[in-house]
Amino acid sequence: MRLGPPKAGPRDRLWLGQSRGFGRPERGVRRGADGCACLPSFSSDAETPHSGYHWDGNRGRFMEGWYFKVATGGGSFAFMYSIENPNSLEPPAGLGAQVMGPEDTYTVQYTRDTRRFWASRDKLELGGAFRLAKGVAEYPSGMVGEGEFAGRVERGFQVSSTWHQGHLSLESQGVGGYIEPGVKECSWAYKTARVHGWGNSAGRQIATAGLLAALPVFEPHWQILMSYGLSTGWIKWGSKTYEFENAPSYSEKNWGEGFPKRWFWIQCNTFGDKECTSLTAGGGRRTLPFLLGQDEDVALIGIHHKGRFIEIVPWNGEVSWNVSPWGSWVIKGKTKGFSVELEAKTSSPGTVLRAPTVEGLIPVCKDTFEGSLTMKVWENGTLIIDRTSDSAALEVGGGPWWDTWVGDAEMKEPLRSLTSGLTDVEAPLC
Repeated sequence: MRLGPPKAGPRDRLWLGQSRGFGRPERGVRRGADGCACLPSFSSDAETPHSGYHWDGNRGRFMEGWYFKVATGGGSFAFMYSIENPNSLEPPAGLGAQVMGPEDTYTVQYTRDTRRFWASRDKLELGGAFRLAKGVAEYPSGMVGEGEFAGRVERGFQVSSTWHQGHLSLESQGVGGYIEPGVKECSWAYKTARVHGWGNSAGRQIATAGLLAALPVFEPHWQILMSYGLSTGWIKWGSKTYEFENAPSYSEKNWGEGFPKRWFWIQCNTFGDKECTSLTAGGGRRTLPFLLGQDEDVALIGIHHKGRFIEIVPWNGEVSWNVSPWGSWVIKGKTKGFSVELEAKTSSPGTVLRAPTVEGLIPVCKDTFEGSLTMKVWENGTLIIDRTSDSAALEVGGGPWWDTWVGDAEMKEPLRSLTSGLTDVEAPLC
């Protein structure tokens, strides 16, 4: 079976730029040799730290998850892969592939057999085979060519920093809870060129939490892999095919024992501007075991704009928020001459998503691609960024969320002092 673009009539095809909120970069922007519709002077193709797989074969409870988002003209898609307790066949071990599609629709494929998963420890490359093609006995153990993968893997995926393809069908046995599937089958193939990673494009890429991302006490870990990329290819969602060229894309990952007790998240790179502006903001409540089980609330704001990186984290500034159980996200931050105000809302009911937990892959969060976002950034009192989008990705997770969460990011001593001295230390790639 060749995983080429599926045939579809004109009414089934949706192209980048047809829907409000997913504008192409403005006219007059030069294209690089790779076809990217962004100024080559501020793009960076360097991978971020922690791009590699973190499983060392010795840990007890372990999970790692990846998130890849692409905003086509007809709506956004997010591909979410997770591996839990590798090399085990006992619950909650498992390999999951979830996909969220336009209008907050959803599908999932899952297996308890973690041997069907592979990943590189040195760079961003991973894949899984839920079902091999007829007559094929050997599972892939690394990236292969597009045609070879399609010929060997009937249901599965492979993804790197530049290429992503797969074909899934609904198989939810073994996962927790029930989420209404929007489609029973999907397939895709697209290439990606990086514009912004995590850090200034002219400098080295950095870990989302500096050297702290390598310390197990700060689990769960979080790394933004690519804050802005340009993707070209196709996605078939049920019977409808979406073709796109230079669509804004994004990727991140988590790893450790599990997710925070509760959290919130905003991601948007669909402002349609030539500066390739991208925002990622999030916060959560986590437990610090060596401090007698105390909790702390942490948060960050990261903005890329024409190759420049603005980061606000608890050890270099202040972050506060007012987030409702669903529908409203207000986040503010200040640091070293910069101040940021974010306000996001949605009238969409969203869709429930699963995440890896000690109980397995179960429903613990709610997402939407239909967020209305306003972002303002001041530098030394001067407004330098003023952007809006009606296609922001929004999320709340964990709980309980009985009422609005009003909080401030804090780091307890001696962690704050320790952190301020470590975050500039270069982190490893894995």
